[in-house]
Amino acid sequence: MNNDKSKKILLTVLIIGGFLTILNQTLLNVALSDFKMIFNVSSSTVQWLATGFMLVNGVLIPITAYLMKRFTTRQLFISAMLFLLVGSIISAVATNFATLLVGRMVQAAGAGIIMPLMMSVIMFIFPVEKRGSMMGMIGLAMIFAPAIAPTLAGFVIEYTSWRWLFIGMIPLAILVILFAMKYLMNVTETVKEKLDIFSVILSTMGVGLVLYGFSSAGSRGWGDGLVLTSISVGVVIMVVFCLRQLKSMNPLLNLSVFKNRIFTTTSLINVVITMLMYADMILLPMYLQEGRGFTALDAGLLLMPGAIVNAFMSPVAGKIFDKLGAKPVFIIGLVFIIPSMWVVTDLTADTSFTFLVIRTIFLRIGLSFMTMPLTTASLNALPKALIGHGTAVNNTVRQIAGAIGTAIVVTIFSTQTKSHANELVQSGTAMDSVKTLAMMLGAGDAYYFMTILGIIALILTLVLPSKKKMQAITSH
Repeated sequence: MNNDKSKKILLTVLIIGGFLTILNQTLLNVALSDFKMIFNVSSSTVQWLATGFMLVNGVLIPITAYLMKRFTTRQLFISAMLFLLVGSIISAVATNFATLLVGRMVQAAGAGIIMPLMMSVIMFIFPVEKRGSMMGMIGLAMIFAPAIAPTLAGFVIEYTSWRWLFIGMIPLAILVILFAMKYLMNVTETVKEKLDIFSVILSTMGVGLVLYGFSSAGSRGWGDGLVLTSISVGVVIMVVFCLRQLKSMNPLLNLSVFKNRIFTTTSLINVVITMLMYADMILLPMYLQEGRGFTALDAGLLLMPGAIVNAFMSPVAGKIFDKLGAKPVFIIGLVFIIPSMWVVTDLTADTSFTFLVIRTIFLRIGLSFMTMPLTTASLNALPKALIGHGTAVNNTVRQIAGAIGTAIVVTIFSTQTKSHANELVQSGTAMDSVKTLAMMLGAGDAYYFMTILGIIALILTLVLPSKKKMQAITSH
């Protein structure tokens, strides 16, 4: 596949398809309270529109390494977009909550396939020295989509019907499918391979239970029987799954990728950064809406400038990565991220909107130097035969890290808010201001924890070898 024009067309089709599937992931987050009223369901039930999407996504990702060997790029991409199309149609015509949830789950099946597919295609068709720039282009879709989703959904819900969140997707998905049928070519050889059904069941149950447990911990609390049981059983099943993969001659997910020191170190940094990113996306809107009385649209608009900067910085960071290598790029990113977490450890009722916008822009510049370069660095360290497995491992780890990070931060925020509220009541603070003050102090404590996570990421980064040493290691 030497034709540059073909590569550009392929990349464009993949990016648009990826943008639509990722947009869907966070599109409903600000609309959950509206769906609660529309379908007359509880908070814990409506949460399944977000949790269910993440679960299906997380469960499908470990199977993608097998799917990418068994089916062509074209078959997988068109299938993913068909899932998105069918899911959008089901959701658009839903007359009850159950139908809407089924539509969301079908959409999620498409998203679960498309992300690992996009990354693997980049690793297959571009040489090492161009992968950073190309991953940066994919980063534009990956970062821009979830960032504009809350603002977009806020506008749609305020001025039209919620059904337009799904109706709008239908013509776009059809267009991408038509483009893919005309222009998308296959970049990998298919292999007729037997699927290890037992491993699929183990990975589905293990990843599903762990994700469910951690995503429920924020609302149910860590002492809840269901939370503890699902996490414990999920971890045991995942251990059994990992042991089976290590013994298998033809594993569903090849865990030997962790024998590579660079892959393992960058995966650990990726876990920490994903925890930070997801947690901030949950915590900042909570502080704004519950502590300061902002609307969902206000919160979305505050996050928007940072998101736009992040998206357009992603290709720039990719080019810098190709020139300097991983270590300097990660250090630049963390120099932005750590202070961005530290400056919001003392939020008050007077913290200005402008200050929070600027702080979020700084955080997002830092994240653009981390998210896609981390994936590129970890996959560059692997031989081509293991790239499909590396992509699947990478994405599975990120899904679980996002759920864990969110759960831990929400828990710190909730428990510290309660603790501060008790202290404020005892110190004689006026009752009408106790809740707001306690929430701000709780958010500050959560951001202290996130600052420490940022410092851990920096320590791990300093352990990485330089660009020359990394090239020497990966060439062997």
